[in-house]
Amino acid sequence: MQKSSLKQMLTDDKAVSPVIGVILMVAITVILAAVIGTFVLGLGSSVTGATAPTADFSFSTDSSAGEVTVTHSGGASIASSELTTTGLTFENGNEDWRDAYEGESVSAGNSVTGEIDGDTVRIVWNADGAESSQILASYNVPN
Repeated sequence: MQKSSLKQMLTDDKAVSPVIGVILMVAITVILAAVIGTFVLGLGSSVTGATAPTADFSFSTDSSAGEVTVTHSGGASIASSELTTTGLTFENGNEDWRDAYEGESVSAGNSVTGEIDGDTVRIVWNADGAESSQILASYNVPN
């Protein structure tokens, strides 16, 4: 009797199907939760968004004139329409990089000079046609 029950246990596969089914359902649930969570938390849009260029900027201050000169000192060329500067004002309401290099790319050696209008000067990259922006460089104006 014992021999036949052992043979029957080795050949009986009734319990395999429910175990595999449960494992598959758990795997599908985890994958769906990960995909939905990515988009609900906004991580999905950052994956497809534009990435900021890598560029270096240097700053020099002329305290007697109350001006700061910002120079693109290396890295990627950036469309002038994508750059703005905060903490400086420019003559005649110019928009710094946009007016100085209208329709061109800003590359190493290009610079703008503006009057100090705050404690911190920032170079901000705004992606064309996208809602993303990033501060590329920041400079604390000495007192």
